[in-house]
Amino acid sequence: MRQKIVRPALAGGVALLALLLLLASCGEPAGEERDAAGGATRGALPSAAPVTRLTVPPQYTTDRGWEVVGASFEVAVSHATGLLAYLERSDEHRYRLRTVDTATGRPGWHGRSWRPPDPPHHPRLATVTRGDRQFFVTWSYGKAGDGLSPASTFVSLDLYDVTDGTRRRVEVPWSSAPDVSTSGPDIVISDGGANSALVDPVAGTVSELGADELKYPKGCTSCKQLTEVHGQTEGGLLVGGAREFWVRDGWFSRNVAPRGADRTSGVPVSLTSGQVLAKWALGKKAERAATHELWAVHDATTGEALASVECHRPAIEPGRSPQAVLSPSGDYLIAGNLAFDLEARQGRCFEDEEGAARLSLATVTDDGTAYGAENARDAPDALSGGGLPVSMDFATWTTDRLARTARLPGAETMGVGVFHWTDRQDRTRLIGYPRAD
Repeated sequence: MRQKIVRPALAGGVALLALLLLLASCGEPAGEERDAAGGATRGALPSAAPVTRLTVPPQYTTDRGWEVVGASFEVAVSHATGLLAYLERSDEHRYRLRTVDTATGRPGWHGRSWRPPDPPHHPRLATVTRGDRQFFVTWSYGKAGDGLSPASTFVSLDLYDVTDGTRRRVEVPWSSAPDVSTSGPDIVISDGGANSALVDPVAGTVSELGADELKYPKGCTSCKQLTEVHGQTEGGLLVGGAREFWVRDGWFSRNVAPRGADRTSGVPVSLTSGQVLAKWALGKKAERAATHELWAVHDATTGEALASVECHRPAIEPGRSPQAVLSPSGDYLIAGNLAFDLEARQGRCFEDEEGAARLSLATVTDDGTAYGAENARDAPDALSGGGLPVSMDFATWTTDRLARTARLPGAETMGVGVFHWTDRQDRTRLIGYPRAD
């Protein structure tokens, strides 16, 4: 936890003012707190009026459902409990985490309001699972000072047990903009390089790791070039170098390369709770080695390549790689214009004859349907209404155009699709539509 420096007491009025400033800037005390409260909460109740009817994919019905006004665009879903968490701004600079039962629309537990570090950026929201316990995690980065000494920067995390909302706050001193991964079982804070801190969501303990503790694979010279901690698997930290990657105390990419790949070329691109999406160069003797590359999904525990597919090499490397999205059951995985049926061990790359990636997939459900958009910049753009909305059927590997104004589900759980839209008063609305009978 972040350590604070306590100065000698000043005169009564000044000391009181300093204390008030400190409390206002740092928020609530660290440690476990039971913030939760069940039942109705003003301002968070699903709409009592008929639910707004949006244009959505035909798999969902708009005849019934639930609606929340004032929810953040970013949500997190616990598929194990059916709870959906979202952030609500309680005033200009304070936020509150609320939950809703996705199946019924009834409000679940909620937390106390809190203020993120300065400057007050919008906090991020995710889930992390350790063992049989799951947590909603909110995190933000900034500084807090007492007005008497220079402020230090830190990552502030609030961990909420999904079952009852019990909260723990953890503050980790951090000197630069962090990368935060919740692939679990620990929360990994990285500097975008070889340094990282691991936060145990159950105990709240923090451990730091430097570049000299990453256990580089023997004989891998490229592993010490552009070294980056990408996150954590069940077996240990996932670390990548300039051309190869490994799991600390676990497997090495050179030993698990998919068929047809150059064994010394693997680069991790995205990490889910159980899979690593990696990009590989084709073997030098491959017919399409100059024009194509191989994308593969690896089991995060063993490194085994579960499915792979060839795609055109882009003329210009994108500034941001596609993020992998896993279906709740773990049977399907999508990332940009890539789709993988992990149970069938098959993959597809959706591109035109000239190799352009026209499709951005954003959401995938357990019935084998993915949703996205053509000509969208990326998945977030597709979910925001960019491009031409489409659905993709894993049974046939074909896409179908949806209505031009169709909204795409940001997630689906318990048979309910979750949709966002912004009304004319610039209020964000969260709407749950069940699957059509």
